[in-house]
Amino acid sequence: MTSASRPLARRRRDLILELVANQGSVRVSELTDRLGVSDMTVRRDLDALASEGVVRKVHGGATLPGDARATVGEPGFAAKLTEQEDEKAGIALAAAALVQPGTAIGLTAGTTTWRLARELGGVADLVVVTNSMRICETLLAFERPDQTVMLTGGVRTPSDALVGPLAEQSLRSLHLDQVFMGVHGMTERAGFTTPNLMEVETNRVFVAAAERLVVIADHTKWGTVGLATIAPLSAADVVVTDAAIPTGAAEALTAAGADIVRAATTPA
Repeated sequence: MTSASRPLARRRRDLILELVANQGSVRVSELTDRLGVSDMTVRRDLDALASEGVVRKVHGGATLPGDARATVGEPGFAAKLTEQEDEKAGIALAAAALVQPGTAIGLTAGTTTWRLARELGGVADLVVVTNSMRICETLLAFERPDQTVMLTGGVRTPSDALVGPLAEQSLRSLHLDQVFMGVHGMTERAGFTTPNLMEVETNRVFVAAAERLVVIADHTKWGTVGLATIAPLSAADVVVTDAAIPTGAAEALTAAGADIVRAATTPA
């Protein structure tokens, strides 16, 4: 590297660090567009920053270093269904208590939101918008004539979410009293995250449609960082979690403006 090119490389790397700090993660494609350099140059910059210990390289980009567990793979619905079953069952019961008759709500795809759907059979005059075929099937099985279920279109992900432009277009004109959103991970700096780069855009549209955002996530989601940020912690009005949520996590969520509901563990 020539002496003239060193300051330019440092400026690029400083910008990358700023983006990672603000977003929790960055993609190589995002950096090539923003910096106007080649894919190879970006990867060299990420290698250099990783060697300094200030970022962690992951497939397709980089994320926060340290104790946060960076993940890019997305397990399927069946695999996630067996994780923290009792905690999710308790969270679903507590979240269902927040749903009022005669309201319109959104349920993003996921195993915790699916469990929530199973608790909504007794809620009258409810409109539910979801991008999950499994949630849709669960709600329709109640056969309540006073419940309206709307399923978005879209491309199916490994977690059985329908995502992409069709899903986003169907959501953009809606105004929902509450949106209940499951997440792959959450940290103070990265916010609420997902490893699926298509799902992140659909979930952002859900967040924008919500008068009130309720994040439902068990304690293991704290400290996990997906590749892309859906929203900062400050976007959540309520976080429904379980009693094992770390004290520091609860403090960070409260400081960001969220009310914390600690659900009792319930046999699934």
